[in-house]
Amino acid sequence: MLLATNVASNDIQSDNSKKEAVEQQAPVKEAVAKTPSPKFKTIDWDNLMPEEDLNALLNPPSYIDDLEDSSLEDLTNEKLQIDLTAELDDRYQQALVSTKIIKEMDGRAVRIPGFVVPVEFDEETITEFFLVPYFGACIHSPPPPPNQIIYVHAPDGLKLNTLYDPFWISGIISTTLVENYMATSAYSMKMKSYKPYTE
Repeated sequence: MLLATNVASNDIQSDNSKKEAVEQQAPVKEAVAKTPSPKFKTIDWDNLMPEEDLNALLNPPSYIDDLEDSSLEDLTNEKLQIDLTAELDDRYQQALVSTKIIKEMDGRAVRIPGFVVPVEFDEETITEFFLVPYFGACIHSPPPPPNQIIYVHAPDGLKLNTLYDPFWISGIISTTLVENYMATSAYSMKMKSYKPYTE
């Protein structure tokens, strides 16, 4: 009889120990489940361009001064008239079509301002678009360099009233090249959120 009582007592203690162990583990699982969402670091468009490309664009060659009108559109159109051999050796012309990226950007959570150029959309929302640094790029003027364009996948959609509206776009950026009839982008992004741009 004493043996049976001891066995029963041991069983109860064993059950209590197991219950305590399970209860101690539960908060750990709960803490793991509540992973904080990533913080989006605000970046500028210059952060996406290698220094050599940026320097080439900021210090154009002397023939650019000979153009009658120095607008970006005219500069890009003039590029098409330059002899192919000269273009291959021209660092400025190379920067205008550069797909060189900043590798460290891959997989980062970022927030960047820009204008939306719709690619996939319905009557109400845009689900795929190019994000560009200035209005009219890819539509009214030649596209910026590929490393100054981000192809954005927006699974929840983005509502756009007018192409003149700039936005802050937050998401995970990747160094994935996307080619489209409108433009080529050296970066892609999965959008997490957006809001109207305010300075």
